[in-house]
Amino acid sequence: MNLSVIITAGGIGKRFSSEVPKQFLSLMGTPVLMRTLNSFFNWNPMNEIILTLPTEWISYWEKLAKKHDFKIPHRIVDGGKERYHSIKNALDICSGDFVMIHDGVRPLVDKGTLNRCLNALKKNKAVVPYIELKDSIRELNRDNSISRDRKNYVSVQTPQCFDLKLIQKAYQGEYLDIFTDDASVAENSGMEIYLVKGNEENLKITTPIDFKIAESLIKK
Repeated sequence: MNLSVIITAGGIGKRFSSEVPKQFLSLMGTPVLMRTLNSFFNWNPMNEIILTLPTEWISYWEKLAKKHDFKIPHRIVDGGKERYHSIKNALDICSGDFVMIHDGVRPLVDKGTLNRCLNALKKNKAVVPYIELKDSIRELNRDNSISRDRKNYVSVQTPQCFDLKLIQKAYQGEYLDIFTDDASVAENSGMEIYLVKGNEENLKITTPIDFKIAESLIKK
């Protein structure tokens, strides 16, 4: 299967309280983003890897890569105003028949999740990994909240995986606020989303607490 991998790292760390975006911070001696690229390269070194970065941080990444003697082949694309625009830019240069789109700050995706996604792509046009909810949930209304059955909901992860031509077509539309991930863009274009089990360690590092959890998982 001819596969492209887009690693999106366009964030600038608004919720992390750090001058340096979290994707560049050292996680047990290795920058978060390098760990993420390593996860995909170690799984299959033949895949095309495309990295989206904020324009103003590209030179920082290049210096960081040189410092760590980082040799994994990848192409860099300027990130757009929203995640939507970054992904759209990256999709334009993909050469695979299928594409996996992954958050740069999810460095602990495992090979089992990647294999399940890849296998599901053989029969489905849009594949998304998920984990089940553990906490009770409530739906917020204007004046109150309503209890909901968590069995009817799941938490989705990345990589979100697609037939390249179909997701390129989905990204030709205008950006909408409802686009929280690639699956929502695909669904809006009429694509049906197929879910596969993810791995709990595949957390998105968004806050300092997430960073500590990731450190703990790596130590184990």
